[in-house]
Amino acid sequence: MRDSSRRATEIQIFGTRGSADTRKALRFFSERRTRTHFVDFTERGPTLGELRRFTAKFGTQALIDRHGKRYAELGLGVSARTDAWWELRLVEDPMLILVPLVRFRDCLTVGLAERDWRLWLNS
Repeated sequence: MRDSSRRATEIQIFGTRGSADTRKALRFFSERRTRTHFVDFTERGPTLGELRRFTAKFGTQALIDRHGKRYAELGLGVSARTDAWWELRLVEDPMLILVPLVRFRDCLTVGLAERDWRLWLNS
């Protein structure tokens, strides 16, 4: 059983192993010997609650990978959608999410954010 102090220092990384940025995030924390918990979106997508942590801070639009292959495949660039529609779509199809999503305590980042991660580890 984990004690609460060890759990509090664990970094959660959401993404896919196929994503270069997700691999960079995993390597960044590994090189600094920081415990991580990786959630691979190819195996399990985010819950609506997990996703809303990020949308509350960054907005729904910031989580959409508009340059990703899946976005283009579905032709989503040609029509406007509401944030509520996007939230449900991102939960159903996590390949549309800009990764990695990284969480440390109450701190969150979307995409590659090494500067922020360094600040977290130095605090």
